[in-house]
Amino acid sequence: MIRELLYTPNLLTLLRLIFIPLTVIAVLENHYIWALVLFLVAGISDGLDGLLARLLQQKTVLGQYLDPIADKLLLSTMFLVLSIAHRVPWSVTVLVFSRDIIIVIISALLYATGQFRAVRPSWWGKANTLAQIVTIPLVLLREISSAHWIVWGRWLGIRVTVALTIFSGVHYAMRVAFELRAAGAKAADTSK
Repeated sequence: MIRELLYTPNLLTLLRLIFIPLTVIAVLENHYIWALVLFLVAGISDGLDGLLARLLQQKTVLGQYLDPIADKLLLSTMFLVLSIAHRVPWSVTVLVFSRDIIIVIISALLYATGQFRAVRPSWWGKANTLAQIVTIPLVLLREISSAHWIVWGRWLGIRVTVALTIFSGVHYAMRVAFELRAAGAKAADTSK
């Protein structure tokens, strides 16, 4: 595992984790240009680590877990700190965190009951993540400029994030419920 940690894609993921406290400090000290630059560099490193993992044939189990954890930590932390700084409504941050916590609880329950199966991310979940990734820079840009398109983009980004957070969370819960029902019916049929 230590050897896998030293692979270039995993090092980029660790670098992204290091950017999180630096970005938080930049926001808390009202250095929004720096916060935006750090967030964008973190986003570029996210795309680069996946590309390098494929090109260098360095896909690892560690990377498969570490990469989404780094992404979630970055996004969730940014929503939290932007709410603390009164740049994002608390209701949005509560929804973002609640969705993620519910997904973790459902996964933990499935794992604990021995019914855990990897539930692949849905299109709605990916759209939700994309909305969050687009909204955060727009919120940061709004603190740098009052251009009409930025103000409008921030407004729209927050609303799309709210809608997709709710919809993707409900979709995930329903998908797991249907899969469990189907698995239960299949088990009942085979036991006859």
